Amino acid sequence: MNIRDKVAIVTGASAGIGLATAKLLAQNGVRVGLAARSAGKLRSLSKKLPHSVPIPTDMTRPSEIKAMIRQAWEHFGRIDILINSAGQGYDAPVGRTNIRTFRQIFELDLVGPLIAMQQVIPIMREQKGGSIVNVSSGTALMTLPNMGAYSSLKRALASLSLTAREELQADGIRVSVVYPYITLTDFEENTIKAVEEEPWAEAEDGPFFPPDTAEFIAEKIVGAIESGEAEIFAHDWMKHSG
Repeated sequence: MNIRDKVAIVTGASAGIGLATAKLLAQNGVRVGLAARSAGKLRSLSKKLPHSVPIPTDMTRPSEIKAMIRQAWEHFGRIDILINSAGQGYDAPVGRTNIRTFRQIFELDLVGPLIAMQQVIPIMREQKGGSIVNVSSGTALMTLPNMGAYSSLKRALASLSLTAREELQADGIRVSVVYPYITLTDFEENTIKAVEEEPWAEAEDGPFFPPDTAEFIAEKIVGAIESGEAEIFAHDWMKHSG
């Protein structure tokens, strides 16, 4: 897809990968609907990004997700791209995983993206095409202690995305999954933790590779939109990490 002059919705646009992606899209001539819970941050960002609109949204609330899609469509008159970047981590061993917390993360990391997809699919079908990019995680490709809850949801998001890709390809809608590596954002600060140590701090054969910048992952996301490729890995070695 040639992204110039297209319309995109980016969830999680107030920080981290979502923020970097929204900026990169705007720099490339995309009109962007900025979705996140932080209304003040979105308003401030929208003033800096041409042809963008802030859409405060709690991605755990179906009514707000539906309103987000409707508001973007009413404002721009079309929706060409949906990027599901909003999410939160949860570090806990399986035996101590809090069910209430797991359900909370389940709503944000999996159900929210699904509802957003369901809302844009009819619009994209009517337009004869579109691009949906769901941001999974490198943890979906690995088995790491204390990350069972989070990685299981990111694996589910990847599976859901690739299934939707098969279902929607005849409509000209390309669904892609991006697998970031450890990224320099405030993600870890916002992760719910039931353990003190970082699950990814040390691999069996030594330390992990240095983390990536959010801007690097944003380039991968934009690349997914442009190429329509099914799976985009932050690094080639991740394809064999499982």
